[in-house]
Amino acid sequence: MRRFTHGGSVAGVIDIRIPDGLIESQYEYAGEPGRAFIAALPARVTEFVERWDLRVDGPSMHGMAALVLPVVRRDGTPAAVKFQLLDEETEGEPVGLRVWGGDGAVRLLDHDADTGTMLLERLDSGRMLSSMATTVEGTRQAVLVIAELLARLTSVPAPAGMRRLADIAGEMLEDLPGALKAIPDPVERALVERGGGAVREVIGEPGDRLLHWDLHFENVLAAEREPWLAIDPKPLAGDPGFDLWPALNNHFDAEDVLWRFDAMSEILGLDRERARAWTLGRVLQNALWEIEDGRPLDEEDLEVARRLSGARG
Repeated sequence: MRRFTHGGSVAGVIDIRIPDGLIESQYEYAGEPGRAFIAALPARVTEFVERWDLRVDGPSMHGMAALVLPVVRRDGTPAAVKFQLLDEETEGEPVGLRVWGGDGAVRLLDHDADTGTMLLERLDSGRMLSSMATTVEGTRQAVLVIAELLARLTSVPAPAGMRRLADIAGEMLEDLPGALKAIPDPVERALVERGGGAVREVIGEPGDRLLHWDLHFENVLAAEREPWLAIDPKPLAGDPGFDLWPALNNHFDAEDVLWRFDAMSEILGLDRERARAWTLGRVLQNALWEIEDGRPLDEEDLEVARRLSGARG
């Protein structure tokens, strides 16, 4: 764990630790840009604490891709600063948060376009939606929370310039023939190929809604102004059916896949066949990434594909 301190007139002395997990994930998955991001973090923290007139209010937190620092604004309002590598996925986050304006998602308070650094509303990081999912019934309730949030988030059109599901789907279909050759198991190969067929059925109508893309249980936090709010979107423009997969995969239960899928489709008011096709497309996306990285296909994803492949009508 790397540690650095900063003395400043606004913040006093800041004792910041860059967690090993963040360093390792950036080095492994982001390569040289990730190394540069980690190296720049100490100066970046100093810069934005001073620029936005903040006082650090607790230890840093992190996921695989971001450092989050709890802070207090000059007017006494609790907030959080999120530092992350600016790339194709993260550059749309502040755009999406501005469009949502706090309706179902964390509020964006300020943003630096050059670095992707964001000043966000403070939520309760100690109360993730995953805390509800300790039983089958609790997990189902968590899935319903996800669905209700998605219904709100995807109710608005994506702004111009947002990355598009149409482009992502087209790239997946281009990559599919080569990927199939790398799958030795004929049953697994058939499931992945079926995902490609499902995408071909719907690619002509890819949708224009603002999608979160990554709304799993750990990306929903408790808040004072609402029971639950979404964080960490990787927005794109597309069909809401592409947003269902994380809640099928979280706390995975093969016997519950169809219940979750049907419940979410109903709450979002989705056409079941289109939702099925785009969810199989999401499984295809994951499979292509696994193949590209030389890893075996995910067994839980394959089971989702099996269950949904037999779920027509």
